[in-house]
Amino acid sequence: MAYNKVENATNRTFERTMTYDLYTDPKVLDKEMDLIFSKSWQLVGHVSQLEKPGSFFTTEVAKEPIIVIRGQDEVIRAFYNVCPHRATKLEKSEAGKKKILQCGYHGWTFKLDGKLNKAPNFRGEDAACVQDACLRPVRMEILESLIFVNLDDQAKPLSESYGDFFERLSKFPFLGELKRTHQKTRIIQANWKAFIDNYLECDHCHVAHPSFVAALDMDDYQIITCENYSIQGTIVKPDKNYGSVDLNQAEMQGGSFYWLWPNLMVTIYPGPGNMATIQMLPIDHENTLAVYTYYFRDENLTQEEKDLVAFAEQVRQEDVELVELEQIGFRSRAFKKGVYSSSEKAIVQFHEMVLEALNE
Repeated sequence: MAYNKVENATNRTFERTMTYDLYTDPKVLDKEMDLIFSKSWQLVGHVSQLEKPGSFFTTEVAKEPIIVIRGQDEVIRAFYNVCPHRATKLEKSEAGKKKILQCGYHGWTFKLDGKLNKAPNFRGEDAACVQDACLRPVRMEILESLIFVNLDDQAKPLSESYGDFFERLSKFPFLGELKRTHQKTRIIQANWKAFIDNYLECDHCHVAHPSFVAALDMDDYQIITCENYSIQGTIVKPDKNYGSVDLNQAEMQGGSFYWLWPNLMVTIYPGPGNMATIQMLPIDHENTLAVYTYYFRDENLTQEEKDLVAFAEQVRQEDVELVELEQIGFRSRAFKKGVYSSSEKAIVQFHEMVLEALNE
């Protein structure tokens, strides 16, 4: 176990955090890719990206190339984006619409359901050798219009993996009207777990997030740990607004912020019907690609929706500055561990899951 307990002067017992080498050792990330990211459900997209047959997008999960495509039969499927002939990456575009998929190496073509169409260099009697060749499917599930994949064929179904999370999510009446409107990315100079830690507590909010604290009732702020996820949030303060958003008249009058194991955060801010997802995708042990995806009713945002995005991005920028400073400290010889406060139960939950997955 990579954390232990310490007593203070009043004999209250506090738990020590995970050791900081888990944030700085490149060998740890190798284990995480194998034991965490390759065995967990990963959000890859939204059904609004695949409205017509032949629509597709490509992505990576645990460094594996993936393609998600809607077939002519309207079924959405996910495959490894790899040709079975000679392991070439099949589709190079990030998104598009195709009637057929073609490998750019030897010209093999595949139908939208993954079955082989033609293998030009296998003719005559040779054709029988590859007649059953097809794209390798990836396990995929869709809940609340969100598309998830899992590289582990033995993993529990998505609906069973996160307790009652999707039931909670379904209670927001506007979610069915939303579509993926835009996405932003940035590189954070910190280990992926550092941002998760930051997200899972709000002890820093009064210090680092003045606009957040000004808008929301922090006296009623709650953090609750659930099965493989946690939820935190509160209601808005009376007579508060940000930009053009009148929070007391808003469609959503509270903030709900979810974390799903291991690296997904789902946020619903006060204001017009909205949702955003945040994903922390490791680049290496000390750099992370942060992916911020927004969901509104229309790509042409109203002024209220633009103000909501500006508010969310200001809070995120403040968080990025904190975790990049934290990463500097992780590398220091000054301390090997930190200390949990009693309000940081969600971080404890996250750390316990990391340590269990890594067999630490």
